[in-house]
Amino acid sequence: MREPVRDKERILHILDAIKTIEESRSKYSTPESASDPIIYYGFVKHVEIIGEAIYMLSKKFKSAHPEIEWKAIEGMRHILVHGYYKIRPEQLWDTIDVDIPALKPHIEAIAKEL
Repeated sequence: MREPVRDKERILHILDAIKTIEESRSKYSTPESASDPIIYYGFVKHVEIIGEAIYMLSKKFKSAHPEIEWKAIEGMRHILVHGYYKIRPEQLWDTIDVDIPALKPHIEAIAKEL
């Protein structure tokens, strides 16, 4: 039986996905990214990874960090996974350009605690 990934590893997965998004976002404009499905869905996948890692964090861990809107992030993950056909590019870019930079310092602080 495999050992489940623990909260610390999930936080590191989130940081890795954020780093990848940041590095890639600086290389592509919004229209360019939206018009190339490989690039666009690469961004979608990394936002999805953040959401999935958060979704898999323990309830105890999430309740210890109420400063983060865990449910909202999980909600975005559900849209990306189950409502992939309804994704609007402007929502994705808003998440990438506004929400993820706001989330990053919280996740970095948590990572330092772990």
